[in-house]
Amino acid sequence: MAQHIFITATNTEIGKTYTTRKLMHALSARGVRVGVIKPIETGVQNIPEDGALLLQDLKQLNPQAWALDIDDIVPVQFALPAAPYVAKGDASIDWDAIDRAVEAMDAICDVCLIEGAGGLLVPVDAETDMIDLIPRYNAKALLVAHCRLGGINDLRLSLEALKQRGIAAEWVLNCRQDDVGFDETSRPWFDTAVPGWHTLEDDIERLCDALLL
Repeated sequence: MAQHIFITATNTEIGKTYTTRKLMHALSARGVRVGVIKPIETGVQNIPEDGALLLQDLKQLNPQAWALDIDDIVPVQFALPAAPYVAKGDASIDWDAIDRAVEAMDAICDVCLIEGAGGLLVPVDAETDMIDLIPRYNAKALLVAHCRLGGINDLRLSLEALKQRGIAAEWVLNCRQDDVGFDETSRPWFDTAVPGWHTLEDDIERLCDALLL
């Protein structure tokens, strides 16, 4: 079976899809056959926008994915831009469709990147939070964090949630141009408390080393 890496984040709009795409290209450059799944996407009007980007990259990087379509990448889709628990309304999450999509992707890849929706404790249904998908698919977690004020707290809370579940995880900072003030307000803590921390733009190769078995 392919190795599974579950990409999650400290909240929504942190850069999960951007990170997933960066990893796809970096891993492929190493000769790794990459696969990708976004099990659930909400806010879908015509096609899943995140899923379409992932499918575009997948077809470019893995020739065995040529016949796949968007439903193979995003098996569960909802129109309302909200947590799946809310977006699904009275519907049920089709776990069988997600399981089949992961199994099919495993057949054509060495490493399957599974991108979550929102943060770790986003509710999916009455019994499941997003964090529960990580052990469900026997995945290693990659937590993407932001560089804005408040990022330290957001990161530590998410890492604590992963630790409490016994989930192996790496984390990376996705510092964007509008994340102002990082060097003054946050970097001193990172340099002291977690030396050797990664940024997505500067440390993608070291991140790949840490994620691969």
